[in-house]
Amino acid sequence: MAPISIKSVLISESVDPRCRAILEENGIRVTEKQNMKKDELIAEIKDYDGLVVRSATKVTADIINAADNLKIIGRAGTGVDNVDVDAATKKGIIVMNTPSGNTISAAELTCALLMSLSRNVPQAAMSMKQGNWDRKKFMGAELFGKVLGIVGLGRIGKEVASRMQSFGMRTIGYDPITPPEVSASWGVEQMSLEQLWPQCDYITVHTPLMPSTVGLLNDETFAKCKKGVKVVNCARGGIIDEAALVRALESGQCGGAGLDVFVEEPPKERSLINHPNVISCPHLGASTKEAQARCGEDIALQIVDMVQGKKLVGAVNQTHCVSDGNAGDVCKVELTANSCSYKASGSVQGGVPVLLQLGDSVFRQPVSLAGNLLFFKASASPQLLSSVAGLLAAEGVEIESFSAPADRAGDLWYCVGVSSLLRDLSALKPSVKEAAQLSI
Repeated sequence: MAPISIKSVLISESVDPRCRAILEENGIRVTEKQNMKKDELIAEIKDYDGLVVRSATKVTADIINAADNLKIIGRAGTGVDNVDVDAATKKGIIVMNTPSGNTISAAELTCALLMSLSRNVPQAAMSMKQGNWDRKKFMGAELFGKVLGIVGLGRIGKEVASRMQSFGMRTIGYDPITPPEVSASWGVEQMSLEQLWPQCDYITVHTPLMPSTVGLLNDETFAKCKKGVKVVNCARGGIIDEAALVRALESGQCGGAGLDVFVEEPPKERSLINHPNVISCPHLGASTKEAQARCGEDIALQIVDMVQGKKLVGAVNQTHCVSDGNAGDVCKVELTANSCSYKASGSVQGGVPVLLQLGDSVFRQPVSLAGNLLFFKASASPQLLSSVAGLLAAEGVEIESFSAPADRAGDLWYCVGVSSLLRDLSALKPSVKEAAQLSI
């Protein structure tokens, strides 16, 4: 990829000192200013090429539009809920996060809440501090033999599964991306949500917050669950409908909840927090020394790699601004391979070469031309990605990204970023009609 010039970075929150050190070691000037109000950040951001935040700074469209020189917004953590990604994309600003920095910390907190729910640990500890000795009041239940439903089988969901399996729990789950063959290899049986809800003694969610996951657990969902099901949310506030959760707790349909995240933080509505069957934390999922060190170091290294033109890691958007400042420049070429011709078009966006179209396939998201890429032609079907992922997994290859065509009719090209190239493309024959791979 083409290098991107980043000469100055503003860090607006408390980030591990390694972040600043790595950036400065690579010739990038760093300024740290914490607890700025919105107007202060709008006035300050004009002087910087990069901005590093955690979760407290809300990078709104007003702030982005005031940033004349900004090329990168880096979040030292998972997700980018506090960044207006659409506004950044329109202005040609790359937004990136550190997807794996807080994985272990978030998984461990999830497990801690599951165990606390089963044995009423915080309530018992508080009772003891009040001078009580209520053994009967805090009767608990074993986790051994219980069913844990994991909604979202990414990095954190996987780590939760492996830890809770050691308690003898049966782990089942749902994920629209992770192939069942892959999750089965680490002990999670996948199924539809309709099949999952009635089986669970405990449910934990590990999905992003998006339109399809807002209110995923609601009145209708709770009605399908076992009476007394316990739920945990260390992902994002809003995945569990808070009003529905209160109703389920009051009726006994939900036997308890462990919550680290809320729709509003800090929450002004206290009905959940004050409920006797709720264990709550002030968004501590990534609040460990180890996670903060990893996230701070990761975001700095990712920015340096981008500046040096090595690779683009953790980017969540594809910008529409080319490196020389002209928007919309598209290069069209004709490729010839094995006596067959393929028309393709691409451009440079945010300094990164991207593929926009291959043959008749116009990709929904531009394909970043970096790393190991596998292209395959197939008919669209709900099982396509799962099938291809299973064939790749059998060859020891993992999918790292997926780009699909906007159209869904006929035989079309798809692209997946893979951990390594296949030794033999014929392994894909059961599911695809043509295939090609390259390493950039």
